[in-house]
Amino acid sequence: MSSSKRGRFSLHRRDLLATAVAAGAAAILPITNSQAAGPLEHALSDLKDDAVEQFAYLLGMEAYVYGFPLVMMDATNRVETAVSEAGEYAAPMNQLLRMRGFVSPDFKNVVRISVNSIWSGGIFDLEKEPLVFSYPDTAGRYFVLQLLNMWTDDFGSVGTRTTGKAGGNFLIAGPKWNGTPPPDVKTVYRCSTRYGWVLTQMAAAGPQDFPAIHKLQDQLNLTPLSAWGTSYSPPKNVPVDPDVDLTATPYDQVRLMTGEMFFKRLAFLLKDNPPYPADAPMLAKLKRLGVEPGKPFDRTTVEPAILRGLNRVPAQVWYKFQTGPYTAPTLNGWQNMLNIGRFGTDYATRAFVAWFGLGALTADDAVYPTAFVDGDGEILDGSQKYLVHFAKDEMLPSESGVWSISPYRENFYVRNAIERYGITSGMPLKYSPDGSFDVYIQARSPGADKEANWLPCPPSGAFNLSIRVYQPKERLKDNTFRIPPIQRIRDS
Repeated sequence: MSSSKRGRFSLHRRDLLATAVAAGAAAILPITNSQAAGPLEHALSDLKDDAVEQFAYLLGMEAYVYGFPLVMMDATNRVETAVSEAGEYAAPMNQLLRMRGFVSPDFKNVVRISVNSIWSGGIFDLEKEPLVFSYPDTAGRYFVLQLLNMWTDDFGSVGTRTTGKAGGNFLIAGPKWNGTPPPDVKTVYRCSTRYGWVLTQMAAAGPQDFPAIHKLQDQLNLTPLSAWGTSYSPPKNVPVDPDVDLTATPYDQVRLMTGEMFFKRLAFLLKDNPPYPADAPMLAKLKRLGVEPGKPFDRTTVEPAILRGLNRVPAQVWYKFQTGPYTAPTLNGWQNMLNIGRFGTDYATRAFVAWFGLGALTADDAVYPTAFVDGDGEILDGSQKYLVHFAKDEMLPSESGVWSISPYRENFYVRNAIERYGITSGMPLKYSPDGSFDVYIQARSPGADKEANWLPCPPSGAFNLSIRVYQPKERLKDNTFRIPPIQRIRDS
């Protein structure tokens, strides 16, 4: 070493950062203000800050994934209840919205809604008292009604599969209620969180079914327990929270949150929507970041290095949401997650589903095979042409006979010239003499003779397909049924 370099301390912060994190950032290099602040001490102090920031970043990604469904549900709740009276696409708290047709492709307050059913539902608050949900005899029409808590776990299923076509009443009770249900209530469903969703889907083959469904929808009621047995009518002119942002979708509102904003909201929401006992290890990790249920997440009491780390988190997690599906294992290019709606401690899947298809049913009621790549593993591209060939013995196995295939850019529909956003089991599809049929997936018409089976996709860029099969048969739930691959049509 030359004499000119003797006595100089040269240390790249990035060279020691990995070692620092491996040693445990919470306890690394305890330098106090009383120590001499020479060149080495300054370098070590900088290193400590870097290590703490990296520690907060790594731990923060885990914590963000854990809390993401709760924050997304809350953002959706706020937007969906910011109306003075119930309508097709929104309703005040503890009231029901009733869509009168297939969902509009422009509706983006909830991601990836199906187009094989007519939706009704509402967002409830069980703080004061339970609610009684009433539904009619559906006269054989397939329907499924789900109850969803704020962690996106299904805690109840009513409908064709579970209760049959007959109507009835059931009680939705919150975690604090210990009363006795009325005698004409069939079942009590317990929600572990203060807030939640009740969602009803009624199968429709097309507009010809809408009038009959409207009659059924009009018989759906959500009644406070204290008003049960009276001629209750939901209030109108309900005050609307002026602080709710209606200029951005819930999806975008959460996407645009900094780490600090996200964790501040999460800390607030954890109070009324308690975690499960199995989440105790995650709560301990959140506490290390300064996030505790019901306690304000105050930037003035959090180390600046921790804040820097947390503010790096959202962009990375959203990047993982967007890119993860392209490297996930597939069968013939299709992915089929089967623990939806009952996630346990599988926080990664729970967060991805909240980003990708908020409010999904459990596999007993529906499965959602999805493809981001074709059968050869190439990314689906809207500028190309594709087909899926279903042989007679490859029809999607369903006890209900209700299924659909829909295209999305990211998680939303893209308008097309023929206003078709799904190939559904109720459509007049064109079958071959051998009982098979082909679905043509492309932006432009495949020709008049094939248009009955044409599924328009976005005209450019990456897109994805979701299949929905309601009341799937066992071979779809255990992944022994192989959905045919998406084949790219290559021009000769």
